[in-house]
Amino acid sequence: MLLSRFPRIFLAHLPTPLERLDRLSALLGGPDIWIKRDDCTGLSTGGNKTRKLEFLMAEAQDAAADLVITQGATQSNHARQTAAFAARIGMDCHILLEDRTGSNNANYNANGNVLLDRLHGASVEKHPGGTDMAAAMESAAEAFRAKGRKVYIIPGGGSNPTGALGYVNCAFELVGQLNDRALVADHIVTATGSAGTQAGLITGLKAIHAGIPLLGFGVRAPKDRQEASVFALACGTAEKLGCPGMVDRHDVVADCAYVGGGYGIPSEATLEAVRLFARTEGILLDPVYSGKAAAGLIDYCRTGRFRAGERIVFLHTGGSAALFGYDSVLG
Repeated sequence: MLLSRFPRIFLAHLPTPLERLDRLSALLGGPDIWIKRDDCTGLSTGGNKTRKLEFLMAEAQDAAADLVITQGATQSNHARQTAAFAARIGMDCHILLEDRTGSNNANYNANGNVLLDRLHGASVEKHPGGTDMAAAMESAAEAFRAKGRKVYIIPGGGSNPTGALGYVNCAFELVGQLNDRALVADHIVTATGSAGTQAGLITGLKAIHAGIPLLGFGVRAPKDRQEASVFALACGTAEKLGCPGMVDRHDVVADCAYVGGGYGIPSEATLEAVRLFARTEGILLDPVYSGKAAAGLIDYCRTGRFRAGERIVFLHTGGSAALFGYDSVLG
């Protein structure tokens, strides 16, 4: 499977490290826990969206765009990385932020990722929760086009078949790292939200017959809706790669029991996971995505669903900049 057939701008720091979490593994007393450090992709504090943007922004350049538009929640990691990528290649960026939590905290609304969006030069507009953000992006795009701008729209999370190519490539990279160290992974786990990361990973793992189960810990939607979204995108990604039908419905597994009070609202288990990673491994998670996935990982280890002797790879999607918007619950 030749990913070099697709346009790409090489900005991410790849391959990202694969490290054993010695102290966390010992503390949980069972599985051998490893971490794939996609918080170390190198662009504006890193994160998983940079892999997607390498393909998406190349497509924007090929379309002769001079402005990219995207959307996300207030503390969107994707928005921050899109703004940074656009700055790096000299393209303007406009971001639509949706208030999905109703928080009135000043740091949540102006610090963290929001501060970095503006620091990277993006223009920002805010919308109330429940807004049809796809329609809002199209409306904003039409207003810019009326001014003569050439606009490229990136969906929330960078999650379409083009963006998912970044995680097809990550699957190849991770399996290569495991092979180079003679390691066998029994499970890969990661956060799943807009679906592109999980969809790209499962497509890449299936393409090379890796035989490693992938579990997505949901951060927003119910299980049936999350799995349907991931499966649809994985099918679209496989079709883009020229191998339709490669992903089966049973390949897509999400556990959405760790969402807590809703998107962007960390539960006590999320906060414990953030603190545990910080205090045992010096690794920063975020309260929206990686923290909820880590809460699931920790619970699976404690309850024996991940068994002693198994090797678990936790794919860290980044997002530490959002911590500075959550001082009221972490401080």
